Amino acid sequence: MWETPYTTSSENNVETMQKPRVLVTRRLFPEAIKIIEESAEVEVYPSDEDPIPREVLLEKAKDKEGLLLMLTDRADGELFDAAPRLRVVSNYAVGYNNIDVAEATRRGILVTNTPGVLTDATADCAFMLLLAVSRRLVEVDRFVREGRWVKAWGPRMLLGSEVTGKTLGILGLGRIGRAMVPRAKGFKMRVLYHSRTRNKEAEEKLGVEYRSFEGLLRESDYLSIHVPLTEETRGMIGVDELRMMKPTAYLINTARGPVVDEEALIRALKEGWIAGAGLDVHAREPLEPDNPLIKLDNVVLTPHIGSATYETRLAMALKAAENLVAALRGQRPPDLVNPEATNRD
Repeated sequence: MWETPYTTSSENNVETMQKPRVLVTRRLFPEAIKIIEESAEVEVYPSDEDPIPREVLLEKAKDKEGLLLMLTDRADGELFDAAPRLRVVSNYAVGYNNIDVAEATRRGILVTNTPGVLTDATADCAFMLLLAVSRRLVEVDRFVREGRWVKAWGPRMLLGSEVTGKTLGILGLGRIGRAMVPRAKGFKMRVLYHSRTRNKEAEEKLGVEYRSFEGLLRESDYLSIHVPLTEETRGMIGVDELRMMKPTAYLINTARGPVVDEEALIRALKEGWIAGAGLDVHAREPLEPDNPLIKLDNVVLTPHIGSATYETRLAMALKAAENLVAALRGQRPPDLVNPEATNRD
């Protein structure tokens, strides 16, 4: 059954009709729903895990002025056509590659995201993957659980790779990329970075060194990806790029799966072009049961949990709710992605 916080009794009917209608496509924290309820009639898709079916989204969006979407929900011309009253799309994510922002802007629909609040959690996740793959954590855990630990110790038993003193390459020096720096410095790592635009102020403040894209690939012992998914970045790590990396290097991706050519990565891991990978994001999510990555020991796989702490997911929900409500009230949302939409005639 759908969750509808408002009753349909006659005494409340006038109040309900005066409020804009909003669709939330997944169960959120009650604190966030309460914020929205103060300004709108809320309908919530009753699922904690399963995405709202496309046909249900199109049907339920028909009379809505606001949508609070998950990253798994596609917002495009088809959805906008189905929702002629739509004024705002609040995305429960930092990235918004699931939204056709240009089309939303053309129609005067505001788009918002949730930056800032998940920076530390995602950086923690990236560094967790870095440590886990370097010391073969999943493999050695399985070694113990499967009863194969029959000798107490051996000089060459389950050898991993050092992290302390090695070189971390950061691809994309945004919020999360910057947050990786103090974590790396704690392990006495040398930190290199590459971004579209060189940032000398950040270099001085953070103690990082700029490299060309190719230079970053060639010098890094650990390459951590922190770029958004755009047409420019899609597939930017492919066969040529993986071959440039050291055979002892590790690739860490907590950004977006399609930034890396998955087929090329599988080949690189199988043939030893690189030593391993830690992946929180994937070309297709959820990962298919027959995906070759699952059978490889030199890769650590997590199910897109970069922001998955209670504190962060709650903060994201509150931010998404506040953005939604601000737009419905005719105010400028704090995290507006497309300010051009406010200038539409």
